[in-house]
Amino acid sequence: MKKFVMAALGGTLAGIVATTQIAGPLVAQEAKNNASVYEQLDLFGDIFERIRAQYVEEVDEGELIEAAIDGMLTSLDPHSSYLSPDDAAQMRVQTRGEFGGLGIEVTQEEGFVKVVSPIDGTPADEAGVEAGDFITHVDGESLLGLTLDKAVELMRGPVGSEIIITVVREGEQEPFDVSIIRDTIKLTAVRARTEGTSVVLRVTTFNDQTYPNLKSGLEEQIEEAGGIDSVNGIVLDLRNNPGGLLTQAIKVSDAFLDEGEIVSTRGRDPADGDRFNAEVGDLAQGKPIVVLINGGSASASEIVAGALQDHRRAIVVGTKSFGKGSVQTVMPLRGDGAMRLTTARYYTPSGRSIQALGVSPDIVVEQPRRATTEEEEEENNRRSRSEADLRGSLNNDSLSEDEIRQIEEDRAKAEATAELREQDYQLAYAIDILKGLSALAPADK
Repeated sequence: MKKFVMAALGGTLAGIVATTQIAGPLVAQEAKNNASVYEQLDLFGDIFERIRAQYVEEVDEGELIEAAIDGMLTSLDPHSSYLSPDDAAQMRVQTRGEFGGLGIEVTQEEGFVKVVSPIDGTPADEAGVEAGDFITHVDGESLLGLTLDKAVELMRGPVGSEIIITVVREGEQEPFDVSIIRDTIKLTAVRARTEGTSVVLRVTTFNDQTYPNLKSGLEEQIEEAGGIDSVNGIVLDLRNNPGGLLTQAIKVSDAFLDEGEIVSTRGRDPADGDRFNAEVGDLAQGKPIVVLINGGSASASEIVAGALQDHRRAIVVGTKSFGKGSVQTVMPLRGDGAMRLTTARYYTPSGRSIQALGVSPDIVVEQPRRATTEEEEEENNRRSRSEADLRGSLNNDSLSEDEIRQIEEDRAKAEATAELREQDYQLAYAIDILKGLSALAPADK
């Protein structure tokens, strides 16, 4: 028994010695790292004092510190930044859907400001700014080397004032100037209308009003159509939608799903991850859905498109989305400022991270460039005449008046679709898909 006790004690002592031998270097390494951090902070303090005392002009100490904080955050990724008290207040206003500006969502790439998307009906949209444009100058002043916040600050100004931005666009040989008049931006989160028998829900942003607007707009269109049986499907148009609130993206996805995961987020610590699941209730009542996306569809738009695509609840049509698959948390700071920090990546239900990759559509459909007037005239001249256009052609006497009326109504619908195809090819393509699915659907017995 004594030998057993001694052996046990010996094992315990050996374990303590081994643990001490391992922990010792770890503790020493941690202490060394802390000392290095404190040395760097001392270096920052030294530089700050020298700037304050010796810079050629007197500096604002508060602005200097804010610039240092912003530089630290923006060095991490394009979406982390410091928000001054004014910027933080403006961000809170924007999530409510009304603010002053040009009406563009921007990011930074290769030192220049890149347009993620223009917002429908805003000055930038009406001036012809497109997703993917690079803004190199504002009123002749170069943006190269400026932080994104500083570049955005240059684009702000009083409502009614003019701004001239210099744009570099793929396919254009030379940069060109665009004149924009600043205005108050009032965002209509969702515009609902009916094309033929298809309900089109144009979602422009994800703010506090998005889900309520979508729900009421869809219900109104269904009622005007005479009930859900008179609707062949829904087009959810997310093109040039730069995103917004994660909570609204989850609600919009949930609006068309009865069950299953919508999105998950995973941060640095696996324990901090979240999963968001759908609840019973499909506003579309099982009707087919086509989701439209393009390179200006980002963030919350990609969450919705990815969720509906993974659950095979919708066919995704258009071009590859922007690829912003990260989550930013806004953290209040002392003095009414805030810090926007990237804290997680989000994943679609199948486990896809779309960060930098985007959502790939099921059917790739490019939006063709608008034809010039001369091209349109040439196309019209090429169209051949029909038998009915010939003088003295025979009438069709095999059809009743009701049958002829039905044919004419069908022709009018087809011509309306053709006209829509000239105006918005991608949307017309989506509506054609719904028509095809409706034609293949089994008739009710």
